[in-house]
Amino acid sequence: MDRTMQLGGSPSAVEIKGFSVPAGFTGLRRALELCRLSVVACGLTLVITTAISLPGLRLGLVPRAMARVRALADRQRERAASWSGVQIPGPPAPLPPVPTDASGMIARYRWITGDPQTRREFAWVFTDPFVGAFLAFVPVALLLSGLWGIFLAFFGVPLSAEVDGLWYEFVPINGTATAVLAGVLGLAQLPLALWVAPRAVRRHALYTRSMLAPGEQELMASRIEHLTTTRSSAVDTQMAEIRRIERDLHDGAQARLVAMGMTLDAAEHLLESNPEAVRALLIEARQSSSKALEEIRNLVRGIHPPVLADRGLADAVRALAMVCPVPTEVEVDLPGRPEMPVESAAYFAVSEILTNVAKHSHADRARIDIRYDHGVLRIAVTDSGRGGADASRGTGLRGIERRLATFDGVVAVNSPANGPTVVTMELPCALSSPKTTSS
Repeated sequence: MDRTMQLGGSPSAVEIKGFSVPAGFTGLRRALELCRLSVVACGLTLVITTAISLPGLRLGLVPRAMARVRALADRQRERAASWSGVQIPGPPAPLPPVPTDASGMIARYRWITGDPQTRREFAWVFTDPFVGAFLAFVPVALLLSGLWGIFLAFFGVPLSAEVDGLWYEFVPINGTATAVLAGVLGLAQLPLALWVAPRAVRRHALYTRSMLAPGEQELMASRIEHLTTTRSSAVDTQMAEIRRIERDLHDGAQARLVAMGMTLDAAEHLLESNPEAVRALLIEARQSSSKALEEIRNLVRGIHPPVLADRGLADAVRALAMVCPVPTEVEVDLPGRPEMPVESAAYFAVSEILTNVAKHSHADRARIDIRYDHGVLRIAVTDSGRGGADASRGTGLRGIERRLATFDGVVAVNSPANGPTVVTMELPCALSSPKTTSS
């Protein structure tokens, strides 16, 4: 399931009303960009057609060409969401695996058409140079037609004489009056082009969604697969946590309590014969009980910190920032408290990231920004370190991804060389109670 597209909270569908000159020029600029992308789609169509028909072993260049098509489709999804507010779900799954024992034109067609999403993208890239380009070019054509009419108002009569007659739409240019009429009609088309442009861009987005959006059955199957994976990951994480608690209890508090029992037993036997030795043993037992109590408190704090339960996520993250070796600024805007499991997952994710910052980033400052917007808890952790963080090279970020995936959360890492590093987490949730914070 393509979950990265969820990050960033794209706007909801936008209805276009009225007329605005700035919006019209913006729409024209976007329509030209969509025309350019249709030309790119036309080029990819030629590449795929050639790749399918070329002789060679296995599937040849077809998988690579379809990967380029998917990348272009992702760009169209982004533009549909940001320009028109039209949400187009991403591919439910990666490109299908390439078989090792298939080759030839028929096998290549079967590989493309065997996966529903790949089949949709294949159909889209063949139709976009026609349907998509037509929708995007309508306002541009109106603009060019209007400018041509204005041009004919000034130069139409002599030009018509040179080329033995000109027409502007339904108007023959055979004199000054008809040239002026062509100019008036052209001038009228300019605001029409500005009015049509944003609507054409939105219509293009709706057309793209109709071509690329997965079907309900695919989305349901992908959702079931995602839930199965996250449930298995959650069970594994829970079992690992239980084993850690058992190990810490066995090696720590339990061992101290057993030692304290043995000390008290020895004190009981020496109570009559050696009171001074009993005093020393009681002091030792008291120290053991204090250490055992401290270890139990630390263990409980690792399961669910009291500050998180009592004061909420905001103050719990502030407490983490206070003990972090890297000076950390915290900015929180939460109108309420998330549910306890979500709050706990967010807290431990921030804790893990701050630990990575302190150990690996060589940063001299960090910042945590927590916001709640449109049903999504967003947490961004930024550090000024050397960058280069990669979830594929370490278990820490992958563990955070697994922890948040249980709640349909997502993680995005932006860490260029030489920094800064920004880790953004998003958790869909509801706020259940008024905020509790010391601010």
